[in-house]
Amino acid sequence: MHRFKELEIWKRSRCFCSNIYDLTSKFPESEKFGLTNQLRRASVSIPSNIAEGSSRKSNKDFCRFLEITLGSAYEIETQLLISFDLNFITELELKESSKELSEIIKMISKFKSTLK
Repeated sequence: MHRFKELEIWKRSRCFCSNIYDLTSKFPESEKFGLTNQLRRASVSIPSNIAEGSSRKSNKDFCRFLEITLGSAYEIETQLLISFDLNFITELELKESSKELSEIIKMISKFKSTLK
């Protein structure tokens, strides 16, 4: 069992989640139940699945939750690109968010490989 609050990937993904909330707060009201909701739910999913997976008794189970976490990360990546396509975010916001997300993905993948 891992202490999720001590994991850097959990800390960083939690901060990233807050950034997504800030970013989507500027989206049109008509997107409240669309991209805003999707991005927020997927961003909450990342630290949540890390926390839940850390409570599992085996590393194999934890890896499964990390795989779900990676799926949420790639979902966010796609939704950020769509948000840019729809002019909801700027190119700079896309680049900054994508860069942070990419670093989180790398950290999760590397951590996952240490559990096997």
